[in-house]
Amino acid sequence: MRKLGVDNKHRRSMLANLTIDLIKNEKIETTEARAKELRRCFEKMVTYGKNGSLVSRRKAAAFLMNNKEATKKLFDVIAPRYKDRNGGYTRILKLDERRGDDALMVIIELV
Repeated sequence: MRKLGVDNKHRRSMLANLTIDLIKNEKIETTEARAKELRRCFEKMVTYGKNGSLVSRRKAAAFLMNNKEATKKLFDVIAPRYKDRNGGYTRILKLDERRGDDALMVIIELV
């Protein structure tokens, strides 16, 4: 797991917020390192959504910081879309470097 230059609580919160944004908007722009970690978290959430049990819904809601809108969209819209797919729910498209610190920027979107 990448540390992303922050402590554990900040990293978990940041990944949860990025996951919520990806679920809501289905496409976000971020750095490459964050996108690669976000892919792991998002794939786990889709797996919970495909399972659909109450336990899975509670685990997803706990990770998504009890965001009802994101949890509902995950289980009702996104997970059924990928019911026949075994992973690979996101695509990472590379952009230019960020001007301030030369971090490689990417767009991560749902397939």
